[in-house]
Formats: sequence, structure tokens, C-alpha cells
Amino acid sequence: MSWSLNVGAVAGTAIRIHITFLLLLGWIFGVNYISGGPQAAWSALLFVVLLFLCVLLHEFGHIFTARAFGVKTPDVILLPIGGVSRLERIPEQPRQEFLIAIAGPAVNVVIALLLIFFAGANLSADHLAALASADVSMIDRLAAVNLFLALFNLIPAFPMDGGRVLRALLASRFGYVRATENAAMIGQWVAFALGFLGLFGNPILIFIAIFVYLAASAEAHLVATRAMSQGVPVSAAMVTQFATLTPDEHVDTAVETLLHTNRGEFPVVDGNGRPVGVLMRNDLIRALKERGPDARVADAMSERIPTVDSRRCLDEAFRLLQERSAPAVGVVDASGRLVGLVTSETIGEMLMLHHALPAGARFGPWGRSSGQSSA
Repeated sequence: MSWSLNVGAVAGTAIRIHITFLLLLGWIFGVNYISGGPQAAWSALLFVVLLFLCVLLHEFGHIFTARAFGVKTPDVILLPIGGVSRLERIPEQPRQEFLIAIAGPAVNVVIALLLIFFAGANLSADHLAALASADVSMIDRLAAVNLFLALFNLIPAFPMDGGRVLRALLASRFGYVRATENAAMIGQWVAFALGFLGLFGNPILIFIAIFVYLAASAEAHLVATRAMSQGVPVSAAMVTQFATLTPDEHVDTAVETLLHTNRGEFPVVDGNGRPVGVLMRNDLIRALKERGPDARVADAMSERIPTVDSRRCLDEAFRLLQERSAPAVGVVDASGRLVGLVTSETIGEMLMLHHALPAGARFGPWGRSSGQSSA
């Protein structure tokens, strides 16, 4: 992720800190220094660092549980709003998703219990209401905030863990797609409730509500796209008219190609037509600024793009787009020659086509049963 710093790795998962998180630490230190002096500033800074250490342990609860089911986690990033671990995929088996989702809040409960039984933390509602007060000991505040994190994350709305727990429970009865639709709808109603409460004194709840609503909609869209792509040949959704470049061509040739097409990505192929990389519009502009028009495409292109055989299904290309965060997936024939491209835009167009079909109609490999709505 851009604007983030890599500070190390644990068990193969990179730990990144977003620049805004460092700005948050500086702001907390400065505000407390002005109001209470250096001792208050350092105490507040230490509490926030320990709080986010608990958040990081929460994320590694997800990470290690996911790893037990063969799901890799390339990195975890700390943001001012919390931590985000990037799983390569979300298991569609309800039991696995349930265990992965519940593992994070379970870590916070364990931390709180350890602080209570071994560090003598005194847990009370007053401490939870005074997390920013220096009059409450740091141990008491950490115990209270860990229980709060566990409860808050169990709110039944995406992207909180409770939304995934709810989907896992519903999926065991209704199936993955319908469970996601129901969980997303419940999450949106939760967002409306949070926003309504925020109107009566807590504006932060309004921002949380907007975030939850958008995340629930995005999750439903993601799962609908994945379901639509299953069983559809990748050749039915790939782009076949595209411009290619070779590694030895100059950037000025790529600029001319950019001006004559509406694509934002250009596959780079060798002499046999096999893909060796991809040149994105941003990479092209950067190379033009830094190295001039005589720079080689090979010096500006991104690493090799993922590929899928033309006989495979679209859901495999979609999975590669998600897992690799790739700009495009190349479709190759039996000899490895590039014959098509699949991007997020092409899959989005296929989803719009699928939704536009009336109930009971078919167009090519896509169709809508009479029980599906067109919303």
C-alpha cells in the first residue's frame, strides 16, 4: 500500500505503518504536551502504542488462523482507525470463515483476562468511559479497551468481524451468495442505526456508519461478481483487442500507443508473444518524467502479470486479480502466447450485463433464473 512504511515481518507477514498513523502519534503527543506537560504526553503516547500493539495482536489472531486453513497473508497495515490484514482470499467454507473471523476478538478477550488475573487490572464501566483519563491506571485502561475492541468488532456488519461471523452462520443454511446478501443488508441497517445515534451527540458514529454502509455494499458486490464468474469460460469475458509492447521499445512508442487507445495497461510480450510484464499508465508517465522518451519499456514496466489458460473459467482470473492485486490477468493459449486480457473493468462490465438481463433470459454464458431480481 502506498504511503506506508515497512517496519518488519512476523512469520512471513510484512508489518506496515501508514504515514497517517505516525501523524496521529505526533498529534496525540503534541496535544497532551500542551495540556499536561511532558509526562502526560509520554504517558498518552505509550498508551496509544500499547493499544495498537493489541490491535496488531488482534490481526495476527486472524492471520495465524487463516494460515491454518492455507490462506496466506502478505501484509498487515496499521491505520489511525485500526489494523487491516490483507488475506489473499476469504474461505467460502462457513466453519473456516467463522473461526478466522472470531479469532481476532478472541485475542482481545484473552489479553483482557491476562491483564485482570496476572496484572491486577480492575475492570469497570467507569474505566471504559474514561479511557483518555490519566487518573485511571494504564493497566485498567488497556483491559477495558481490549474488551471494547472485542465487542465493537462483533457488530454484525462488514467489515467488522461480526459481519463475517454472521455470514458464516447464515451460509451454513442459505449458501454463500445469499448469506452475503443478507449479512450485507443487516450491516446496512446497522449503519443506519449508528448514523442515527451519531446525530444525537457523537459525530464519529456518523463516519463509522458511512464506512460500514460502503463496506457492506462492496462485500455484496464482490461476492456477486465471484458467483457470476463461476462456470463462465474466461474467453467469454476477455479483451481481445489490445495493444502490446516489447521490452526493447522506447517509452515514446508507448506514449503514441497510449494516445491512440483508451486502455490504461499495456501488456509487454517477447518475440514469441508470451507476456513478460505490463506497463501501466502511471509507470509510463513516471518513466517519461524521470528518464525521458528514450527510456526502454523494460525499465518502466511492472513485474510479470499473472496468467491463466484460455480453457479455464473466469472465476480463476477473478481470484488472481484479487489475490495478487494485479492490474490485469493475461489469458494465454497452449503455447503460452497472449491472446486476451481480463481486468477489473471487463469483469465489472460482465456483471452489469448479468444484472441487466431480465429474469429467465440468457445471453451467451450468462443467464438469470426467474427467481433472481434484477436489482
